[in-house]
Amino acid sequence: MTPGQRTGQRKVAVVGIALSDCGRVDEATPYALHAQAARRALTDSGLDRSVIDGFASAGLGTLAPIEVAEYLGLKPTWVDSTSVGGSTWEVMAAHAADAIAAGHANAVLLVYGSTARADVKAGRRTGNLSFGARGPLQFEVPYGHTLIAKYAMAARRHMHQYGTTPEQLASVAVQARANAAANPEAMFRDPITVDDVLSGSMIADPFTKLHCCIRSDGGAAVLLAAEEYVRDCRTNPVWILGTGEHVSHTTMSEWEDFTVSPAAVSGRLAFQRAGVSPEEIDLAEIYDAFTYMTLVTLEDLGFCAKGEGGAFVDAGKGRLLVGGELPVNTDGGGLSAQHPGMRGLFLIVEAVRQLRGEAGEGRQVRRPDGGLPQLAVASGTGGWFCSSGTVVLGRG
Repeated sequence: MTPGQRTGQRKVAVVGIALSDCGRVDEATPYALHAQAARRALTDSGLDRSVIDGFASAGLGTLAPIEVAEYLGLKPTWVDSTSVGGSTWEVMAAHAADAIAAGHANAVLLVYGSTARADVKAGRRTGNLSFGARGPLQFEVPYGHTLIAKYAMAARRHMHQYGTTPEQLASVAVQARANAAANPEAMFRDPITVDDVLSGSMIADPFTKLHCCIRSDGGAAVLLAAEEYVRDCRTNPVWILGTGEHVSHTTMSEWEDFTVSPAAVSGRLAFQRAGVSPEEIDLAEIYDAFTYMTLVTLEDLGFCAKGEGGAFVDAGKGRLLVGGELPVNTDGGGLSAQHPGMRGLFLIVEAVRQLRGEAGEGRQVRRPDGGLPQLAVASGTGGWFCSSGTVVLGRG
């Protein structure tokens, strides 16, 4: 299969990427962060804004994405407002790529922005973390079963079933922080140890504070375009090779196996459609609201066998480091770099940066022969392992 091939249809490439200002951004609104990221991504592409005829956004506005499109001065003829949590952006990228391949759009802008940290600091209420008490969730909400408790339950099951240790989970946070050290855009860059993670205040057993993602402000944008636009771009294209999506559950009692995430299906589909295997992947950007998410997603994507994730991520082996066997979350991830909410779009931005060779001194991934990485995977998770979207990306 040639790079970006989509069974007789147009090939689709990521031609523009950008982040807005991230971290501590007290003065900006979410709309301003959307606009800043979108402008930067368009500039990055070198294309004129008139080529954008598709738009995808979620999480902001009464009529998302119409309200955000209006703010950006866009009147798209193709839109998507899919909202499935943190995997939203990988799922949207799949939908956008299919639309472009089929000729329903030529260039689709995906954009996100949030002032999650600033809102808390200012005492602004932006949502209810109980996620409502109607429908199936009504059977869990009265017992105070929060989002983090759902993840903690799943982690505990993996520990019980496979002998995964707190030290191994902590290793994920330690290596994410080490990767963040070379990222000037990361919110936290000082090194941490396994002991630092384990000795922190307990949030939801087995998660201490450093097992959990940070809360930041920030936005991101990604521009996808059909192959015929690539020659007019100022950057090298990164091709969408394969995608997959899957939904699992919302009610915990409907989740058949706490040790298997929906990435087991979305990943299999993405790799099959891309015509590549996990062994060929040079780096992985994985949603990491909690350390267990990274561990179990690595298993389910096929980078190690089920139950072997703990040994795979052990800090002593350094596999997840930029210079390791499988660099993971090379920007520092949601555990150290930034996590303004639905972080899935940041995964695609970082994967593309790495494939282009633009990650910068100290965190640019290299192959054993010194060359640039050729294949990357971005896999987002939504809710409490409720949804997954996986995208395989490659250089032309």
